Amino acid sequence: MRISEKSVLNFFYSDDYKPMVLKEIYKVFGAKTRDKRKKLREIVKKLEKDGKIFRDGKGRYRRLDQNLKIGTIEFARSGTVAFVITDEYEEIAVPVENVKNALHRDLVVVEISGKWKDLPKGRVVKVLERRLKRIVGVLEKRRMFGFVVPDDPKILYDFYVSPENINGAKPGQKVIAKIIKYPSRGRNPEVVIEKVLGDVDDPSVDLPSVIVKHNLPWPGEFPKEVIKEANAIPLKISKDEYKRRRDFRDKVIVTIDGEDAKDFDDAITVEKRGENYILGVHIADVSHYVKENSELDKEAYRRGTSVYLIDTVIPMLPFRLSNGVCSLVEGEDRLVMSLEMEIDRRGKLVDFWVGNGVIRSKKRLTYDLVNRLFEGDESARKEIGDGISKMLEDARDLMRILREYRRKRGSIIDIQSDEVKVVMDENGYVIDIVPRKRGDAEILIEEFMIKANETIAELFYNSDIPFVYRVHEEPDPAVIIQLKNYLSALGIEAKFGANIHPGMLQKLLEQVGDHPLRSSVERLLVRSMKRAMYSAINIGHFGLASYAYTHFTSPIRRYPDLVVHRLLKRYLKKKGYFSKEEIENLSEKLPIISKHCSKRERVADEAEWDLLDMKKVEYISRHIGEVFNVVVTNVTKFGLFVEIPEKFISGLIHVSTLDDYYYYDDRINALIGSRTGKVYKIGDQLKAKVVKANKIRMEVDFVIVDDD
Repeated sequence: MRISEKSVLNFFYSDDYKPMVLKEIYKVFGAKTRDKRKKLREIVKKLEKDGKIFRDGKGRYRRLDQNLKIGTIEFARSGTVAFVITDEYEEIAVPVENVKNALHRDLVVVEISGKWKDLPKGRVVKVLERRLKRIVGVLEKRRMFGFVVPDDPKILYDFYVSPENINGAKPGQKVIAKIIKYPSRGRNPEVVIEKVLGDVDDPSVDLPSVIVKHNLPWPGEFPKEVIKEANAIPLKISKDEYKRRRDFRDKVIVTIDGEDAKDFDDAITVEKRGENYILGVHIADVSHYVKENSELDKEAYRRGTSVYLIDTVIPMLPFRLSNGVCSLVEGEDRLVMSLEMEIDRRGKLVDFWVGNGVIRSKKRLTYDLVNRLFEGDESARKEIGDGISKMLEDARDLMRILREYRRKRGSIIDIQSDEVKVVMDENGYVIDIVPRKRGDAEILIEEFMIKANETIAELFYNSDIPFVYRVHEEPDPAVIIQLKNYLSALGIEAKFGANIHPGMLQKLLEQVGDHPLRSSVERLLVRSMKRAMYSAINIGHFGLASYAYTHFTSPIRRYPDLVVHRLLKRYLKKKGYFSKEEIENLSEKLPIISKHCSKRERVADEAEWDLLDMKKVEYISRHIGEVFNVVVTNVTKFGLFVEIPEKFISGLIHVSTLDDYYYYDDRINALIGSRTGKVYKIGDQLKAKVVKANKIRMEVDFVIVDDD
């Protein structure tokens, strides 16, 4: 039998194949010489690495079938169940007694054996790849032995550390430890301590703790070959490059970003043309500098996205690009991908032009400054200048038109941000948590970027060319029923039809209005919807009510945007024609890129949330014994989850601290006192005292001090 990847794969998936060891496979293919065996062995290893086959505990190679799946195992914080997520985003629940010796985020083979709630249930049959290499945790001494207790509650083991591997760490200190032995039956995993971070309460240990926990690169650290490529990029634009581009340097173009922003991806301008508006969106031309398959490109792909950890950025690209030659800084010529859109007074796209451009930003504006202008602050107008101020006022008019256009088509537009600003003192300790307010300036940039992203996505969708879309699935009906029950518990009657449309959810938000639990309803609404992700298959974007959407506007910090720019340049160069070979190649590559970037985005989000939660717990730990107004956001049989609304700090009032024996009524989602008949339900406003805050576990405990 001929030895090729295709013939070997066909053999494994043939009807009469039975699990075999490698020696038996040699015989089938007549691999008698050393060279043939080597070739066959390499093909088998590649198929195993690609997840097409796997080797069981007896050394036999088995194929995947409907009952065998490969995926990443992720443990729940409760420690009672884990979930294996396949590349196709299928979820399989695995009770903790069936995880074998897998650790959080390992690549595993799971065998499906039944049902768990609405998911298939399975058991881990093999760990294919150990993805956890290091842990961060606290060193503890137990009798004569040392153990590192991981910060991450999803890691179910404590890690043994022998005396010779403690390396000067003291009990109670936060450490970074490298895993040298993985768990086996009856034995804890083992580590060697690589670095002592410091005392648990020292705020300087938080950032490295999150970086190690999520296996992120250190800020500013790049491989030597990547830095070498970045340093070789010229900082000046050549004369020939100017000639190849449309020149927008005479236009009133500005950037609008946060006060602490360092990299500027996008710049905008608006002009009136009769009754219509001309919206110019100019995006940093990163693809001009980061060539496909270069070392810069490979590293950007590995990272997938920049990670924003409060006041620290782990950039996707070296600072020479992200803060330098690619960043659309004020007063400097910069290469861009330019999109000019003509939009009528109803918000409809009349015409557009897209291509290579060069700009010179007239002003680096901040959201705060532009919001002050919109509020009539004369000092802001003076600082910005009359010409730019007039352009911004036209831009605000266009923003309102675009927003109303989205509202009419059923897009969800009224979800308010629950972002907060962490205020720290000179020693890095949190002194306040302040909600970030969104004004018209933030909404303006959001609307313009949405319009730009839709325009580019629709161009490719209508051309039927392989592409990277930003998609958002419809929510599961069962989850919508939970949302309806939650709202009912608040006394809000929501009507949902058989087919859920985002417009229904937008009307619901309008119905909630100024309700004290509005932010909780919004977050539940977000949780009830599926996570947006990247995909080569366009299923539309539910939340935006958009039939085609992409990410085109942030190539400095998101890899999919960089891919979209490359596809767009190819489209423009070939006037929309892609050869059959190019289409086949893209159809194979883009799904892989989309899945990888979706995973990297999820890691970045979790890291950002973790650090923010740490800082919230640090803040509240300095207010132990103080009383806050809280709102009940959820009710369970073990207690009440509550939130301090103005700080977005959540915690638990345990049922054992209440003044009666309370039983949980799942029909009305409430705790009811058996003696007093008192009812605690979602939406109740209480006064509660902070009694405990655990920064490592990111848990806050309250007790009720006033039942009125």
